[in-house]
Amino acid sequence: MRRGSAHAQRRRPARSWESRGGPPAPPPPCVQSFPSARPRPASLSGSSSLGRRCLFLLRGLCSSPVASMAPRRRGAGLRLCATVFLLDMAFCKGFVEDLDESFKDNRKDDIWLVDFYAPWCGHCKKLEPIWNEVGLEMKSIGSPVKVGKMDATSYSSIASEFGVRGYPTIKLLKGDLAYNYRGPRTKDDIIEFAHRVSGALIRPLPSQQMFEHVQKRHRVFFVYIGGESPLKEKYIDAASELIVYTYFFSASEDVVPEYVILKEMPAVLVFKDETYFVYDEYEDGDLSSWINRERFQNYLTMDGFLLYELGDTGKLVAIAVIDEKNTSNEHTRLKSIIQEVARDYRDQFHRDFQFGHMDGNDYINTLLMDELKVPTVVVLNTSNQQYFLLDRLIGSAEDMAHFIRDILDGTVPAQGGDSILQRLKRIIFDAKSTIVSIFKSSPLMGCFLFGLPLGVISIMCYGIYTADTDGGYIEERYEVSRSEIESQEPVEDSKEQEPSGGATLGPTVQEPKDWSPGI
Repeated sequence: MRRGSAHAQRRRPARSWESRGGPPAPPPPCVQSFPSARPRPASLSGSSSLGRRCLFLLRGLCSSPVASMAPRRRGAGLRLCATVFLLDMAFCKGFVEDLDESFKDNRKDDIWLVDFYAPWCGHCKKLEPIWNEVGLEMKSIGSPVKVGKMDATSYSSIASEFGVRGYPTIKLLKGDLAYNYRGPRTKDDIIEFAHRVSGALIRPLPSQQMFEHVQKRHRVFFVYIGGESPLKEKYIDAASELIVYTYFFSASEDVVPEYVILKEMPAVLVFKDETYFVYDEYEDGDLSSWINRERFQNYLTMDGFLLYELGDTGKLVAIAVIDEKNTSNEHTRLKSIIQEVARDYRDQFHRDFQFGHMDGNDYINTLLMDELKVPTVVVLNTSNQQYFLLDRLIGSAEDMAHFIRDILDGTVPAQGGDSILQRLKRIIFDAKSTIVSIFKSSPLMGCFLFGLPLGVISIMCYGIYTADTDGGYIEERYEVSRSEIESQEPVEDSKEQEPSGGATLGPTVQEPKDWSPGI
């Protein structure tokens, strides 16, 4: 009964305006259609992208009475939406500073995240809206990192001082140090990079709760356990070099989980794939090289950028090349076999192998300069461009593990490589691929780029050929006329010598006498 009375009390305000003669006048349609007059969803906070906010505005505009009103009012609503979008873009740009030559002297007072760009660069133009969102996000969360951009073509001396060789180049400048960003150009990845590098180089873990929080947040991270030691100095040096890729922590022995078994102290551990690995100086070599190898998860979804990054690790990469849109048994079976090997044979192969799968064979074909059938498994050595193809039927994870052992033993022949012949083959293949791609994407542009130089070269060759032919003809005519003159000179000499020799054989021709008008 109380529940009903409470319900009635909640409904009374709704009946109050009915007794006064009907509901109040609705707001204008333009107010109804825009989300500013409604509660704003959490997904459209200041940290969301401009595209999602504009899409929300347009969705409200199209699903509201504005869509069915007169064309004049509908046009006014669309103009208002465009104005809101442009104001939003200008608002985001306000948090990205345009840097000039004075930045060189003032930068050490703050931490800067800078985009070095060129106005004509297409990739730079694609990054610009993302960069504006990064500036807005960093400002909204109160980050100490300032976001800026610099035209590297106008201030080339400053850009060269920071080692800018391509566009766009993203760097975080912290004191005298400059850190290059080499990850995907997305807002979240760039912000994660800024947070990681701008903070402490080695972050302490004072409690088990903090350790569990870090373990839930980061897929891969490194921990130094112990006090002051030469190993810690090496750990700090490696962290200063590799902080752009991963996180580094320090903790005491009682903070790490109970399942962690340490044979000696101090120690460096990497936590990933729901397990951990301990650094062994005798088996793993240099600490910095070991961290660089172990900063990836054991199984990854491969792409071209990730394969490029794996080239620095020195590991072999076993890839299941599949078509993710194809749900047939063969595609899913090879992918599951690679996942099973990465999980169950981790202790055997994690020092030498990286595992993953790749959707499609386009990128692999360019690496191998060959056409691979999908699905298949290929093992790449990204450090020297060698690769290994299957020479047997893989029916289980044990078969794949046996194939990997044969590769490590050297019984499986390697193909490719970086020999002089392979480099020449690579140059020819890249040139051919470039020409084909240009003609496929834009035939007219291809004809212009390649037809015009060929036409100029043809005209030049024709001009050289005709010039040689004309010169030879003139020279031949000169030789002929000279020979004729030389042959005529003896004839004239013989004619001059004949009267002195005696009688003439033919009749003599008398010269005509001078004619005068008087005769």
